[in-house]
Amino acid sequence: MTTPTLEQQRPPRTYPPVALLGTGPMGAPIARNILNRGVPLTLWNRTPEKALSIEGAAIAASPADAARDVVLTVLPDLPQVEALLHGDDGLLKGWQAAGTEHPVLVIHGTVSPVAVAEFADRCRRNWGVTLVDAPLSGGTIGAEDGRLSIMAGGPKAAVERLAPLFELYSSTAVWFGDTGAGSTVKACNQIVVAATVTALAEAMALAAGSNLDLEKVQAVLAGGLANSEVLAQKGRRWIDQDFEGGGSAKNQLKDLRFIAEIAGHNGLKLPLAACLQDAFEGMVAAGDGDLDHTGIYRTINT
Repeated sequence: MTTPTLEQQRPPRTYPPVALLGTGPMGAPIARNILNRGVPLTLWNRTPEKALSIEGAAIAASPADAARDVVLTVLPDLPQVEALLHGDDGLLKGWQAAGTEHPVLVIHGTVSPVAVAEFADRCRRNWGVTLVDAPLSGGTIGAEDGRLSIMAGGPKAAVERLAPLFELYSSTAVWFGDTGAGSTVKACNQIVVAATVTALAEAMALAAGSNLDLEKVQAVLAGGLANSEVLAQKGRRWIDQDFEGGGSAKNQLKDLRFIAEIAGHNGLKLPLAACLQDAFEGMVAAGDGDLDHTGIYRTINT
C-alpha cells in the first residue's frame, strides 16, 4: 500500500466565492491563473468583450451581479473602485441582495496610502465592508507567470483568509499592517522602479550618444551589479526604440505623486523622488504620457 505524500495528506484548499473586476493587462492574466487552478471565478469589466475573452469564467452584467464574498479589483486608481459601490448596479446593492454580511474588497491597483486608509474606514463604518489594499509588483510578465509580489494592508485575519487565493497568482504575499500599509510599501517599490527606469534610460542615451552597441552594453550591465528585473523585462525597448504599451508614464507619474503625498504626510523630504516626479511631469507634458515609462528616454534626448 502506497503511503500518501505530505501534499496528499493536507486537506484540500478552500476558497471563498470570488469575483474579479477589471480585466485589463494585469487583471486578465490574474483571472486566468485563478481559473487554471480550478477555482470558480466571476468577472466583470466595463468593456464586456475583454471579460468574455477569458475562458471558463462566469461573466457578470454589472458590479452588483459580481458581488461575491471576496471581490478583487484591478483598476487604475481609487475613484474607479469607489464608483463600483453605489447605485442599483453597485456592489453594495449586490451584497445586500445576496445577504453577504462581511464582504471583503481587495484593491490591487496602486492608490494613495492616505486616501485608501480613509476609504477603508468609511467602508467599515458605513457598510460593514472590509477593505484590503494589496498592490502588485511584477508587471504583466509577472502576472502572466503567476509570480507577482503582493504587499498587503488591512485586518490581519482578512489577509490570512485571502492568502490561499493570493498564492494562485503570486510568488510573494506579505502583510504589513493596517489598510494603507500595503500602498505605502508599493510607494517604496515605485521609487526604486522609477529610479531604475530613469537611470537605465540615461545610460542608454549616453551609450547611444557615444555610438555604442546597446545590446552589448546591456549584456555587460546584466552581468554585474547594474542588473535588475527592469533591465531583464524592458531592456529591449531601448534597443528597438519601442515604447508603445506597457506601464504608462502617466501611471508612473500618478505613483510618484502618491509618494510625495505620503512623504509629506510623514514629514519627509525625498529629493530623488522629487527629481523623478519632475522628469515624468516633463514627459507627460510633452504628450508622451501613454507611452511605457521607459519612454522617459525620449524626454532625456530632447
